[in-house]
Amino acid sequence: MDYAAARKNMIECQVRTNKVIDPVVVDAMSEVARELFVPESLKGVAYIDEDLPVAPGRVLVEPMIAARMIQSAGVKAGEKVLEIATGTGYGAALLKAMGAEVTALDSDAAILASAKSATSAAGYDGITFVQGALTTGAADKGPFDVILITGAVESVPPSILDQLADGGRLVAVVRPAGTGIGVATLFIKAGHIASPRSLFDAATPALAEFAPKPHFSF
Repeated sequence: MDYAAARKNMIECQVRTNKVIDPVVVDAMSEVARELFVPESLKGVAYIDEDLPVAPGRVLVEPMIAARMIQSAGVKAGEKVLEIATGTGYGAALLKAMGAEVTALDSDAAILASAKSATSAAGYDGITFVQGALTTGAADKGPFDVILITGAVESVPPSILDQLADGGRLVAVVRPAGTGIGVATLFIKAGHIASPRSLFDAATPALAEFAPKPHFSF
């Protein structure tokens, strides 16, 4: 398969046509070999406009959604960025290609091992990988200029918003319980307050780790 041609088609038909105009984001999407971040059986469909399952509870988010989330975060070279639920590391590689200082968090050692392997194979070394609960973030590596959550959540825990620097941005797909589709949401922190702004609809699969714990009454 001609992956370079598939990547160019993804840019022209999915990314540019869906309000992604930041040349740095477009260049990163054009550069990073997406096929390296999916299982062998999915390499032939690595560039389709669908979420692709890459590990238990993790997906490779469809290109247009990934690009618009990163663009909305306004990532700049040299900024400290945390990606939560990095999965196989595609988002971390994109951020690294944009010149960010990247910390990639996931809860499973096997998932992180695949992310390290994929990002190295793609030529993006220097990413800090952290194993830990998704809902606790990586406070010891922060504060962060940008936090991206790769998957839908019912809400963003205050403890993660607290890891933003003043002026920092967090982008996540927020999907309250009982709703069929989420909304990509930008949080901008000013002082101690992180204010949300709705961006666009997204049917990104939910991250089970962020589901509220059941309450028992007696």
